[in-house]
Amino acid sequence: MTPSAASSGPGAPGLDIPAVTVTPGDIATTTLTVRNDSDIVEAYSLEVVGDCAPWTTVEPARVSLYPGTSETVTLRLTPPRSPEIRAGDKPLGVRVLPTEHPESVRVLETTVHVEEFHELQTELAPRRRRGWLRGRYRLAVRNQGNTPVQVRFAPGQAGEELGFAFTPAEPKLEPGESTEVALRVRTAKPVWFGNPVVWPFTVDTAETGDREEAETRRDEPAVRAPLDAEFVQIPIFPKWLLALLAALLALLLAWFALVRPAVRSAAKEAAHEAVQPRPTTAGDQGAGDSPGTGGNNKPGGKASGAPSGTGGDGGSGDGGSGGDGTSGDGRQSSATIDLKTSGGQTRTGTYKVPKDSVFGVTDIVVANFQGDEGVLTITFGERKITTIALETFRNQDYHWVTPIKIPANDTVTINVTCAKPGTPATGRQAQGCHEVLNVSGVLSRTRE
Repeated sequence: MTPSAASSGPGAPGLDIPAVTVTPGDIATTTLTVRNDSDIVEAYSLEVVGDCAPWTTVEPARVSLYPGTSETVTLRLTPPRSPEIRAGDKPLGVRVLPTEHPESVRVLETTVHVEEFHELQTELAPRRRRGWLRGRYRLAVRNQGNTPVQVRFAPGQAGEELGFAFTPAEPKLEPGESTEVALRVRTAKPVWFGNPVVWPFTVDTAETGDREEAETRRDEPAVRAPLDAEFVQIPIFPKWLLALLAALLALLLAWFALVRPAVRSAAKEAAHEAVQPRPTTAGDQGAGDSPGTGGNNKPGGKASGAPSGTGGDGGSGDGGSGGDGTSGDGRQSSATIDLKTSGGQTRTGTYKVPKDSVFGVTDIVVANFQGDEGVLTITFGERKITTIALETFRNQDYHWVTPIKIPANDTVTINVTCAKPGTPATGRQAQGCHEVLNVSGVLSRTRE
């Protein structure tokens, strides 16, 4: 380069710096010639100042020159590829400080042109969404370039089954700024039955601008690949519902085709048998005669000599209960034995059948509502009915078609050995075991 004119001050060097252009992420160099126009040996310290100082170095940073000599130093510019390094012109200054004559310090300025670079970072989440008709996604966009840009989105899909909506549609981003765009994907029609349908699609992010900017950047390599995503359209009615409807339809058809006709036929046969005339025996016919005619046709017969009201009975009116010695005035009755037993102990609870009575047991219900652990034995008189481990049940019931009869003054007994009290619904362990036995059946008076 051509050195500049010598400074008139003592010890002032001759300086000159040409303008320089640099692209962030690359390296650019320029030179600076330092000349000693003084009459003494002088050392010069060189220091970069200004906006470009963080990423500019001078080599060497110190030179010593004899009078009338010069030396060329190199300025190395290495701006990082970052949105913080904005595009445009930036001032660059180099301070030259003479050691012997510091009052002759000079700062030479030039212009550094930082070129534009474009870089967008995009992320789509989630990549897979399930829904009946629509799905929502989040598209995060960040401008990693060094110049403001306006972003547009181009969805892609193999067919025309999906519709896309971006909010906002074309956001504008400053360098280093990020935004989140809502993406809504919608299908044209629902899927009623069957398997889910997978709709793959892509989202491409690009910068908008006028035609000249597009022409300027048409040779830039494409570094952004489209984002891949899927929308899984699930059916309105699941598979199991379709199978259930088919089973219900089959049951309905079977009812109308098989069961209903059989039921109606059985009902008709029962009704027909009910209205059929019953055959009458000879004794029935004699009983059916009127008293007047029976006495006139057979005078002196047995019918005329029989006492009124005792005719063909031959026995008492309670013949249904005469076989078991009860009076026939039985009524439904029940008794409850509520037994509490301390842990590690055995206790017995009883119910005594009243005097002159017979208790025909048909049902018993045992309640272990605390979930105690131990052994419970049920006895009717001298007859052991069952022995149960308490931890195997909470509620247990027994039923008999033929009642088990317990005579008067005999007892219904439960014997409980409490191994470990349980935990009731309160959530706190009980202090002892607690069981309840309910016995029900027919209590009848014995014949006097």
